[in-house]
Amino acid sequence: MLDGLTLDQLRTFIAAVDEGSFSAAGRKLRRAQSVVSQTLANLEAQLGVKLFDRSARYPRLTDEGRSLLADARSVADNVDEFKARARTMREGLEPELSVAMDVMYPMAALTRAAAHSRKTYPHTPLRLYVEALGGVIKPVLDRDCSIGVIGSLPLVPDELQSEPLPSTPLVTVVSASHPLAKNRGVVSVSAISKHVQLVLSDRTVLTAGRDFGVLSPLTWRLADLGAKHAFLKAGLGWGHMPLHMVQADLDGGLLVKIRVEAVPRAPVMPMRVVFRKDAPPGPAGRAFIAQLKRN
Repeated sequence: MLDGLTLDQLRTFIAAVDEGSFSAAGRKLRRAQSVVSQTLANLEAQLGVKLFDRSARYPRLTDEGRSLLADARSVADNVDEFKARARTMREGLEPELSVAMDVMYPMAALTRAAAHSRKTYPHTPLRLYVEALGGVIKPVLDRDCSIGVIGSLPLVPDELQSEPLPSTPLVTVVSASHPLAKNRGVVSVSAISKHVQLVLSDRTVLTAGRDFGVLSPLTWRLADLGAKHAFLKAGLGWGHMPLHMVQADLDGGLLVKIRVEAVPRAPVMPMRVVFRKDAPPGPAGRAFIAQLKRN
């Protein structure tokens, strides 16, 4: 019986869990709810295990279902990777290298990787987006970009595979004219909350209801890191910035580094490269990623 298990059954099982109901899974898979229900019933019969408790309004995973879910995901992911690797071998070099880059990532490291790509794969054009938060993830999820480099969004959707990159050093800064610039010690959370924090905002809805690194209830939200940089220098608030972007301002005295309670002494932003599990990068993409890992 177990030899008759199909990938379609496992994908239906995963969709039912992820979507929260059989009807929602049907919409995602473009099938009738009755088909989803029958598929899952057949799967349970073949396994000899009850995966869902159907006594409530919405089906809930049983302990056995919860235990088998991770295995089902692993099987589905492995098959996706197998198919994608075969497709890459069949199709060869990518016709284009499309990358969504987190605005926090050092531009010098990016340009070095791009220069290597141009030299190694001169006939593979580069298409680059520079975004923040969900703006990096969305084009990868939507298949508009094959690779994403994320940092400001610490969440990786299940559809994506991720690999670590070197972290980006961060620093908390204010203008030299800002009242907080006079503070030579550690600024308490209660003190920092009385001043406007300049926060990078998301152009997408992927982070709706979530905040990252926000310590003050007084926030100005900016969708552009360059605008945040300018507002900081103008004394309009305090905020976290990538060190490489403000080092010259710190050296010139335009910005001042401050220490804030609850923020590590040497904060960093972990960076990761992501790509769809069912569409891993080809030769040009892998070479590009290898260069990013060196920087």
